[in-house]
Amino acid sequence: MMRRLRKITPFQVALVTSFTALAAFMSLPIIFILNHAFKPQNELFLFPPRFLVQNPTMRNLESLLLHASNATVPFTRYLFNSIIVAGLTLACVILVSTMAGYVLAKHKFHFKQLVLALITLSLMFAPETVGIPRYLIISGLGINNTYLGHILPALASPVAVFMLVGFISQIPGEVLEAAKIDGASQVGIFTRMVLPLSMPAIATISIFTFQGVWGDVETSTLFMQEETMRTMAFYVNSLLSGLQNSVAGQNMAAAAALLIFVPNLIIFLLFQRRVLETMVHSGIK
Repeated sequence: MMRRLRKITPFQVALVTSFTALAAFMSLPIIFILNHAFKPQNELFLFPPRFLVQNPTMRNLESLLLHASNATVPFTRYLFNSIIVAGLTLACVILVSTMAGYVLAKHKFHFKQLVLALITLSLMFAPETVGIPRYLIISGLGINNTYLGHILPALASPVAVFMLVGFISQIPGEVLEAAKIDGASQVGIFTRMVLPLSMPAIATISIFTFQGVWGDVETSTLFMQEETMRTMAFYVNSLLSGLQNSVAGQNMAAAAALLIFVPNLIIFLLFQRRVLETMVHSGIK
């Protein structure tokens, strides 16, 4: 232990101290959201405002749940819809994007470069620009007010495919050829080799996909006319828009912000280690 301490240079000490201070500074918004949701009504409007809660209370969450219970659709229905939609969308996006990335990266076929160019071109368009075509497709298929209507618009993810194509391209072709010689099928190569080696990229697209779906209000607004098929993000957004000028409702707004934020934080903490892994480490394992 003493030998290791002697090997530490002043530069390393300064570097660790700087990054620790930076990490502490960047964690301040997270600490504020967590504290803000449990502040009583009188602490929400203190001046100067307090960063940390002095008298934590669960009344904000109780007010939010009671407010939702008085509505025609209970809060648990919105939460259930969000969990189902986020889970199914995440699984489908990973499966479709990984298969597409594998085919585009390791197989040859006609118009392959054109497909890659179109995927790259689609990265330039904001989601709002395809809102009308999506609505026409969903309405034409007759899947309004269904879970499929939530999942289908997010199924085609150019960012996920683009990332996986670049990641899977780094897998040595000799490894896949050796598996073919050993008698492995394309499905076996995909499930036993491509998927495990692509876990860092899959973890990254999982974070992006979950954050996009969990906080999405466009699908519930445009494609869902029945209130029972809308998600928690839509409910929270409509609640916050109605409470913007309401002093009495700021406690519910703080609790709602926490409910939207916590799942994103959990998903990031679960997958962040995978995101930092490199392709070399995955191949060695």
